[in-house]
Amino acid sequence: MTSHGGRRGQAERDAITVEIGYALCSAVFAAAVAFGAVAGPALLFDLPAMFERALPPVGAALAALLFCARVISVLVRFRRSPRPSQPGQPGQPSQPGRTSPDS
Repeated sequence: MTSHGGRRGQAERDAITVEIGYALCSAVFAAAVAFGAVAGPALLFDLPAMFERALPPVGAALAALLFCARVISVLVRFRRSPRPSQPGQPGQPSQPGRTSPDS
């Protein structure tokens, strides 16, 4: 497929797919760590009943919030990153070893 009329090329679709996968995997990991840090003590240790009841839901809420924040931040950062295939965006330097075309 070519990149005519607003269609995305295969390379761009692949990059988007990889970035979505990365966003989801890193968000699951971050949420699991947050849940474990908050709810773990209540599940592992003998704490007062109030803490044993309160910490798992608080950990789950924090994990859900962190999951959403991580996915959004990764995808927004990907969307804002310049891609050479877009018109008007800087691509590779014209000469090796140069940092920009006017160097």
